[in-house]
Amino acid sequence: MSRVGKQPIPVPADVKVELKDGKISVQGKKNKLELVYHPSMDVKFDATGKVITVARPNDERQNRALHGLTRALIQNMVVGVTTGYEKKLKIEGLGYQARMDGKAIVLSVGYANQIKLEPPEGVTVEVTDKEGTNIVVKGADKQKVGQFAAEVRASRKPEPYKGKGVRYADEVVRRKEGKSFASGG
Repeated sequence: MSRVGKQPIPVPADVKVELKDGKISVQGKKNKLELVYHPSMDVKFDATGKVITVARPNDERQNRALHGLTRALIQNMVVGVTTGYEKKLKIEGLGYQARMDGKAIVLSVGYANQIKLEPPEGVTVEVTDKEGTNIVVKGADKQKVGQFAAEVRASRKPEPYKGKGVRYADEVVRRKEGKSFASGG
């Protein structure tokens, strides 16, 4: 039995859960999220105990994989609508900075043109300092938040020699030593 899949998902009191036709929708104070789960998975919501359980029909390889996945996706939805998710990014480099343009973020990261990135629906971006080096991506959908943060980071990945670029706040960039010249005599 899947260790992740067999655990029940506790639902907070202020969250509404609705199961209908192979679709689960979770609504909380942050947002409303929906998921169409695989038809072989059996998802049940116990309104009195306020828990969601996921069961699988048999021990076939695909069903074992889908069991834990479905439970994890529903858990992420419940956490997303209650507390939300956020990714913090940091910009390093002389003259590298970010600024807001409406809902979009504009990055100046060493290219001739600035890069303008529009966040998807349900995701908000903010620059948290006046220098424009700290970016916070927030939202209820874990996948959308992570994907947009990865797109911002991909605009200029941190390079290993000087460490310039966009990185996650907790990311450690392995630095390389530059060329060393032999002393000729």
